[in-house]
Parts: sequence; structure tokens; C-alpha cells
Amino acid sequence: MDMRKLVGRNVQRIRKKKGLTQEQLAEISGFSQQYISGLEQGRRNPTVVTLYELVSALGVTHLELVRPFRGGRTTIV
Repeated sequence: MDMRKLVGRNVQRIRKKKGLTQEQLAEISGFSQQYISGLEQGRRNPTVVTLYELVSALGVTHLELVRPFRGGRTTIV
């Protein structure tokens, strides 16, 4: 699986679960809305620092961004 797409899907899923817009996540995380959009579409290659900022902004662990998510269950790889 393409890790950029996996991270992007997870960011989008978690953001929506928390009721945040891309703009709100951008404001909280310090990234632009355009960056968040590109990330969620799998077009960005986030660094470790970026992942740290995102998990801090979303209030989740780094594992939640890199684990495949399947129908309500998180699969450990």
C-alpha cells in the first residue's frame, strides 16, 4: 500500500470523526489548508516532524496515522 495514501486517508477519517474542517485542522496544526488537502489526497509525502505535528493537532497516536483502517477496526501490521 502507498503510505502517502494510507496516511492521507487516516488523517481525513480522523479529522472528520472529530468534526473538523480542513481549515480548522490547518489552523490547529500550523499547516495550510492546501497542504492538508494534498496530504489527504495522498499527494504529499509527510516527514516525521509533519506526522508529529498532525498527531499533536488531532490528539491521536502516530500509529493511528500509519495503520490500515478497515471497516471500523484498525488492523495492526
